[in-house]
Amino acid sequence: MTIRPFEDPDTDAVVALWEAAGLTRPWNSPWADVRRKQTVQPEMFFVAEDDGRIVGTVMAGYDGHRGWINYLAVSDDRRGTGLGRSLVERAEAALTALGCPKVQLQVRLDNIGVIDFYERLGYAPYEAISLGKRLINDVS
Repeated sequence: MTIRPFEDPDTDAVVALWEAAGLTRPWNSPWADVRRKQTVQPEMFFVAEDDGRIVGTVMAGYDGHRGWINYLAVSDDRRGTGLGRSLVERAEAALTALGCPKVQLQVRLDNIGVIDFYERLGYAPYEAISLGKRLINDVS
């Protein structure tokens, strides 16, 4: 298995993995997110590939203040194998190489079971309220 940078031909397999992992939402186009990431720090978008099959993803970014991890996904048959940890470590290494002092991530309320996983990796709850505003409507 190899963890490598995302390539355009990976798009459909990546979106299918995100859908299977429950990471997509009807109001947010995953294809648009892939295209957008290709314009901003595309080198921070990683996939795990095994025998030509995409089995994991992680997307990271750094704004000069904080780093972020998004779209961490591991196929059902690879959960519990250490792949999620390896993907997070790859994202953290890329962020560290940019001088990023701290990384954050968000967990949706319907996915709180993953919190134990992140805590085992050294992440801790951060007291803040997350607010958002859609600037571009992805769906019509």
